[in-house]
Amino acid sequence: MKAVVYERYGPPDVLQIQEVEKPTPDKNQVLVKVHATSINAGDYFARGGKPFLIRFFIGGLLKPNDTRLGTDLAGQVEAVGENVKQFLPGDEVFGCCHGAFAEYVCAPEGALVLKPANISDQQAAGVPWAALVALQTIRYAGEIQPGQKVLIQGASGGVGTFTVQIAKAFGAEVTAVCSKRNLEIARSIGADHVIDYTREDFTQNPQCYDMILAINGYHSLSAYKRKLRPQGIYVCGGGALRQILQAMLFGALLSRKGGKQVRMMRSGEIIQKDLVFLAKLLEEGKFRPVIDRCYSLDEVVEAFRYVEEKHPQGKVIIEVD
Repeated sequence: MKAVVYERYGPPDVLQIQEVEKPTPDKNQVLVKVHATSINAGDYFARGGKPFLIRFFIGGLLKPNDTRLGTDLAGQVEAVGENVKQFLPGDEVFGCCHGAFAEYVCAPEGALVLKPANISDQQAAGVPWAALVALQTIRYAGEIQPGQKVLIQGASGGVGTFTVQIAKAFGAEVTAVCSKRNLEIARSIGADHVIDYTREDFTQNPQCYDMILAINGYHSLSAYKRKLRPQGIYVCGGGALRQILQAMLFGALLSRKGGKQVRMMRSGEIIQKDLVFLAKLLEEGKFRPVIDRCYSLDEVVEAFRYVEEKHPQGKVIIEVD
């Protein structure tokens, strides 16, 4: 079978498509014929080996120990292990599994759910990891409640577009902060208010929020706290290293019991009940992945270049089958 591999850290050109042995599922795994997958930030950080600390987590200081890439997948079950109870050959599924940039992959049973019939493989492949990050961040870190005012900074990327829609599904009033070219996308996915950050600094207006999620944050920790309501929660999801370190090192210290809180974004843990929740939202038409464009597996190098150079509006999909 064909699979994308990388044998050294570096730019997209280090990616190769090679013929590798087709995997065989163990007793708790599902063999999936992959129809589509998508690119996430973790994929190009792992491939590039930057920041350097990531090499301690993925394994291999000088070169990757595991040469596979990819997390999201949508496809069809081809075979199941003897202990698998939830799926049968022929089932259409989506979910998460390392090494998804390949024609076949063996995924744990608990990392998959049935794909709703009303969405395509390409749409399903754009959902899993980014939507899990969005859901787990606003539900568990942000403790979202109906009627709350929520501001999302960085609302037009893969995680951001899901966060806007999921926050709306929970009944929040959502303000999306993005660039001018992405304002219409933010409106189209349900944002109640939009702010063009190139023309307006939301930290300087009088509105305060119950939750601020800064996916690409660049304001100071004190500026974010100032824009919170008395029991509001600021969730740091990325941005400049200074902002991330501030939240990590001083967040707990600056958080007051019963008052304003500073927390970190969740990492997208693969929890099947959360995937089931996302599948239900998809089936009910309450959210959809925003897809920028699709590439074939043979075009994987070009796909990574596009993601890293052009700042896509939503997800970039790799069509495998």
